[in-house]
Amino acid sequence: MTLPVAILAGGLATRLRPHTDQVPKILIDVAGRPFAEHQVELLARNGVSRVVFCLGYLGEQVVAALGDGGRWQMPFAYVFDGPRLAGTGGAIRRALPLLGAAFFVMYGDSYLECDFRAIEAAFRASGKSGLMTVHRNEDRWDRSNVEFDAGEIRRYDKAHHDPAMHHIDYGLGILTPEAFEPWRQHDAPFDLADVYQRLIAQRALAGYDEPTRFYEIGSPEGLEETRAHLGGVRMTR
Repeated sequence: MTLPVAILAGGLATRLRPHTDQVPKILIDVAGRPFAEHQVELLARNGVSRVVFCLGYLGEQVVAALGDGGRWQMPFAYVFDGPRLAGTGGAIRRALPLLGAAFFVMYGDSYLECDFRAIEAAFRASGKSGLMTVHRNEDRWDRSNVEFDAGEIRRYDKAHHDPAMHHIDYGLGILTPEAFEPWRQHDAPFDLADVYQRLIAQRALAGYDEPTRFYEIGSPEGLEETRAHLGGVRMTR
C-alpha cells in the first residue's frame, strides 16, 4: 500500500462556470460519471491506502456522492475549510492529524496516470522533507514554472517565468507534517506554494521527473481534453 493522499477540492472553480454553479468541480460529469470516481479508481489501482478530501464550496455534495470509500475498498475522510477559505496550504494544515508521517498531495481537478509507488520510492530515497513531481513541459501544456536539476527542485515560481524553467509542477507532491511547522500555530490562510518555497530555500525539496502528461479539468480546455481521454476519443494537439 502506498501513502495516503490528500486531495484539495475546496475551491470555487470560477473558470468553469456555469458548470460549477450547482455542483463542485470534482463532481463535474466526465465521460458519463462524476470526475471524482475516475480519480479515486486511479488511486485504488495504485494501491493508495486511504484518501482525505479537503473540501469547501459545495463539499457536502462530495461526501454524499462518494461516501466512506467502501465502494473502492479504500477509506475516505473529509475535512472542511470552515467559515472562510483556508488556502491550499491551510486546507492541508487542517487535515494533518489524519495524514500520518508522510502523504501525497494532489488536486481535485487532476488525473495523473503516473506510478505512485515509484514516486514514493524516490521520496524515501531522497532523504528530504518533501518531493514535487514535475513534467518536462517546455511551455506546452501551460507556462513552465520549475527549474529542476539533478533530482532537486531549484526554483518554483508560478508568477515569474525564467528560461531555465523547462518543467512544470505536475500536481502531485509528497510532504511531511514538519514542512508545515511555521504555520502550525496560527489560522491564517496560506498557499501550498509557500510550503514548497520554504523547502526549496532549505534545499529540502526533491523532484521526480514524470514523463507521462497530466490531465486536468480546471479549465474549459482541460475539461474537454480529459473528457475525450477518459471517454476514449482520440484528439490531437
